[in-house]
Amino acid sequence: MIEFEEIFNLAIKSIRRNKGRSILTSLGIIIGVASVILLVSLGQGLQQYITGQFENLGANQVFVLPGQVGGDDGSVSFGQGPPNFAGSKLTLKHVEDLAKLGGPIKTAAAENDLPASVSYRGESKYTTVAGISAQWSNMVNIEVGKGREINASDVELGRKVAILGTSMVEDLFGISEPLGKEINIAEHKFEVIGVIEEIGTQSIGFDIDNFVAIPITASQEIFGQDTVQQVMVQAINQDEIEATKVAVDRYLSRQLDENEYSVIDSSSLLETINSILGVITAALGGIAAISLVVGGVGIMNIMLVSVTERTREIGLRKAVGAKQADILTQFVIEAVTLSLFGGLVGVLIGWGGALLINQFFPATVTFWSVALAFGVSAAVGIVFGVAPAIRASRLDPIEALRYE
Repeated sequence: MIEFEEIFNLAIKSIRRNKGRSILTSLGIIIGVASVILLVSLGQGLQQYITGQFENLGANQVFVLPGQVGGDDGSVSFGQGPPNFAGSKLTLKHVEDLAKLGGPIKTAAAENDLPASVSYRGESKYTTVAGISAQWSNMVNIEVGKGREINASDVELGRKVAILGTSMVEDLFGISEPLGKEINIAEHKFEVIGVIEEIGTQSIGFDIDNFVAIPITASQEIFGQDTVQQVMVQAINQDEIEATKVAVDRYLSRQLDENEYSVIDSSSLLETINSILGVITAALGGIAAISLVVGGVGIMNIMLVSVTERTREIGLRKAVGAKQADILTQFVIEAVTLSLFGGLVGVLIGWGGALLINQFFPATVTFWSVALAFGVSAAVGIVFGVAPAIRASRLDPIEALRYE
């Protein structure tokens, strides 16, 4: 049997003799590997982004939503329908009582989010207007860079004051100073008392830079509401989350029917979102992996053509002493080399593409996605290279030498 090193060198020389065809043969693998890495990195990046947003929001938060949206095990499930905001039975009295319960509960805040037109001297924008209670800003880690926050007095008296996101300030005021100016919200005048530091889209559901916050009592007045869409309850620390959920549920069960509210912690909500994103990421990776199979078929076809073209060469080598195993090994090496070359180039393209995309959208390349894509590319070379290799190794040397 010929030494492996010599067989390997013969395989590489064969590939280099047909550089153009070799590159085109590897193209399917290149596209497949790059696609897998890019799509998986997008899914992973989105998961990490959402996780980071929840961490910024705080791991010690418990949410009370109107309607029945939680499963029996405390998980988040919308199988029974989304939160019933329009039919909410939650009130500011409930929020105040929860804040005073003590024990594992540190404080509580209320929030109502409604779309409305916001205008100033002819400039108008349709956006989310959040009615908030005094503790809301601290609980969602939002800081006012200029001016002041909405305080307890503003909420108690229902003052017509507002704090704006940076994008809203730019759209309405341009380079002018917004503090002290009056804006119109749903045909009501509100004084701008603060500008929120630039943040971006938050996990709490909207773009903080592009919204307006007003006292929740003022929001209830101008929109004709007397209920609350969402209540956030803050535990004294993360270890008290379960105790806080129990305390909140015990209080609300005496005030409302069990189907009129749901108590959910942020970790349950995050687990549900991540499980959904995990399925989406796997689906995207699976779809991209189809191109790896297509690339493998391409390698097999080219290798079969190569066997036909090199029939006389194979016959000559067998006639001078090459064994069936030598021919088999050479053709498998050629197929695997083409796959590995395509896999390596695909990894570089996928990784570089993910870094580029990350400048505009969350994308995180994970080691397991690179290893999986590269490993599959090697496996494709072996699997799809075997059939042509077996065919080449079984050629009869006499018939092969007579082949034209």
